[in-house]
Amino acid sequence: MAKTRKKNPFGKSRDIDNPYAVYKMSYGNYEWRILKTYKLSENEAKNPYSAWFVAARSDMSYGSWEYGDTYIQDIVDHGTLVEATPEWIDVYRKGIEL
Repeated sequence: MAKTRKKNPFGKSRDIDNPYAVYKMSYGNYEWRILKTYKLSENEAKNPYSAWFVAARSDMSYGSWEYGDTYIQDIVDHGTLVEATPEWIDVYRKGIEL
């Protein structure tokens, strides 16, 4: 019997106004909006270099959004989850321990 492959529930890119989650840093006005993940959460934990596709802004970007990949560890170490879809909360409620 063939093994069924799990589908990544956050693998489809979202618009900046409808992210899967928003993390903010308490200093520096840094904000990450999670627009896509590349792996299932259980596979992210196996690699310290796992990244999410995000839109980010800070004082250094003068309020403009910059798009790109950011290491998950950087986001969870320095940010606090402030908004998320119910599905995101179900998967990431315990945080990511890499």
